[in-house]
Amino acid sequence: MKNLTLGYKKEEILKNVDFKVKEGEFIGIIGPSGAGKSTLLMSVTGGIKVFDGKFEVLDFDLNNIKKKNLVKLREQVGVIFQGYNLVDRISVLDNVISGMLKEIPLTRAIIKLYKKKELKKAKEYMDIVDITKHSMKRCDELSGGQRQRVAIARALAAEPKIILADEPVSALDPKSAKKVMEILRKVNKTYGVTVIANLHHLEYAKEYCDRIVGVNDGQVVFDDKSELLTEKLVEKIYTNN
Repeated sequence: MKNLTLGYKKEEILKNVDFKVKEGEFIGIIGPSGAGKSTLLMSVTGGIKVFDGKFEVLDFDLNNIKKKNLVKLREQVGVIFQGYNLVDRISVLDNVISGMLKEIPLTRAIIKLYKKKELKKAKEYMDIVDITKHSMKRCDELSGGQRQRVAIARALAAEPKIILADEPVSALDPKSAKKVMEILRKVNKTYGVTVIANLHHLEYAKEYCDRIVGVNDGQVVFDDKSELLTEKLVEKIYTNN
């Protein structure tokens, strides 16, 4: 992003943003509610209007991207939501394997065909998020932390280059939240996947992320290594203008 202004319809949410992400980074985005964190995060999928500036993701020009290229971009970007977005009525394994399907309707018949071919890979992803022992359970039988771990495995199954995590631990208890953050870091280091996460919990951003981006009132007001985030800078990030 270079001198980038983003928003919706006629409303500008982020203004004059300069933001560069290197392959394999683990970045935490922090800031007060309504600052533009989610807009910054989800713009990577190409779904946010560009008003001005330069915007490239994985060599795709988002200033004027065609629909077929938008599909190609989104195939390389996994998204993890606060609300998990799993298919509750099917098993953990089926949910993970569904992440391998490209533009195919999710049906049990198709998933069963994929099981024979992709079972080994699915097990690998379930192992790394520590959910294998629950692989045959329906997702609505799991706790929130377990469901979020399934969501991470499903995102991994698409073999993305980038994973976006939109407040992935805000609905979880502290123990489950730390487990999810540890797994995101493990995924980042094991597969070299770039991870960008919106986080409400400052302590998690400082503990698990290599780099922190602070957003306030539509502006990036901090962008540096996690260990350089001082109390004075935190106050600046969270002060209402």
